[in-house]
Formats: sequence, C-alpha cells, structure tokens
Amino acid sequence: MQYNWHWKVLLEAEPGGTGTYLQYLIVGLGWTLATALAAWVIALAVGAVIGTIRTTPVKWAVRLGNLYVEIFRNVPLIVQMFLWFFVVPELLPQAVGDWIKQMPPPWGSYVPAVMCLAIFTSVRVAEQVRAGINSLARGQRMAGIAIGLTETQTYRFVVLPQAFRIILPPLTSEFMNVIKNSSVALTIGLLELTGRARAMQEFSFRVFEAFTAATVIYLLTNLIVVLLMRALEQRVRVPGLIAAGGAPQAGH
Repeated sequence: MQYNWHWKVLLEAEPGGTGTYLQYLIVGLGWTLATALAAWVIALAVGAVIGTIRTTPVKWAVRLGNLYVEIFRNVPLIVQMFLWFFVVPELLPQAVGDWIKQMPPPWGSYVPAVMCLAIFTSVRVAEQVRAGINSLARGQRMAGIAIGLTETQTYRFVVLPQAFRIILPPLTSEFMNVIKNSSVALTIGLLELTGRARAMQEFSFRVFEAFTAATVIYLLTNLIVVLLMRALEQRVRVPGLIAAGGAPQAGH
C-alpha cells in the first residue's frame, strides 16, 4: 500500500484555534490521565474494602461482596458507560439528576466516565485483594489474634500490608488498564486522547498520523507507569520495610 506520510500535520493549527494538533493531543492526554487517576483512587479504595470483606467470616457480607463483583464484572464496560451516562441520572432524585445532566462540558461526560471506570475496575481490584489475602498462611492472621490484636487490627497491621506487597505487580496492570479503558469515554463525548485523535483525523483526513501519534503517546505514558511501579516494587521488597510500620504491641 502506497501512503504519503505527512507528519508535519502535527505542527499545523487545529480548527478550534487552541494550538497545533500535537498540543490538541497532549491536552487529550491530560484528560485521559485526569480520568484514569480519579477512577483509580476510587477503585483502589472500594476494591480494597470489597476484597477484604470477601475474606471475612461474616457470611452475609461475603455474599454481598460476591454479588457486587459478579454484577459489575459480567457487564461489558461500554454498556456500563452508557448506563452511567444515560440511565443513572434518571434513577437519582430529580434535583440531583438534573444537576448532573446540566453540567457543562466536559464535566457532564467526565463524572460518569470516572464513576464507570472506578466501579468497573474496583471489582478487579477486589479480586486481586481477595487473592492476595488468601495466599497468606493462615498462621499470619492467627498470630495477630494471639498477640492481642482485634480482627480489624490484624487486617490493618498484619494481613493487608503483606497482601498489597504480593499483589503490587497485578495492580500495576490494572492501573494501566484504567488508562487504556478511559478511551471508551469517547462514546459519551469526553474528548480524551483517543477522542481527540479521532477528531484530528476527521479535521485533517490524516487517520494514520493521528492514531499513530496517539499510540505512541499511550505507549510512552504506560512505559512511565511501568518504570515508576517497578521502582515502588523494589522499595517494598526491602526487608523490614513493612515491618517498620508494623502492628502495635499487645496492650498498647
């Protein structure tokens, strides 16, 4: 196939007058990262709670946690995105729903995108946390109880620090997935990186340059994430690091 590449298109002014096409894509990367980071913070918090609950002896809580995971794990991401954007505002109290629907762009798309990605990712985090806790020897939890810690303290100071150290590599993959899955938000009008690459090719008719540039930006971004997380993994592998903030002594 003969194709005349025209990379200088990235330095041409985009029709909106905000700068060059390259700057246009970089702004899209900013929205991608803002969406992914906000979703990741929520997903990590919710997933840690749900994953921990599913390892407790409280049967009704385990069932609720399992139900949460099965519902959101078995519905495609794009379907959930449409539900959060079109359906959820209609199910909320009218004042709240109207407020969400009347938010100016891009916030009207950003908030549903963040919530969708957060909930979708939280079930995956919950599975990782549950697996990390269950991979520990039962003696770890029993030892915590034996030295006088409550069940909550045992999870906080003994079980969870070790579990998170074990599951740090798969959590890195989940964070990278959030960055990539944020591209689905273009279906509800959020002009993140993929959305802006599509807009660029529609304006300039340079589809290969637009999506090649977006691909390179995604690749570089995720490589940076990998390097940062590897540095973190090396840090938490230092013997005694977790123990340094370890459990309080019985009677304290």
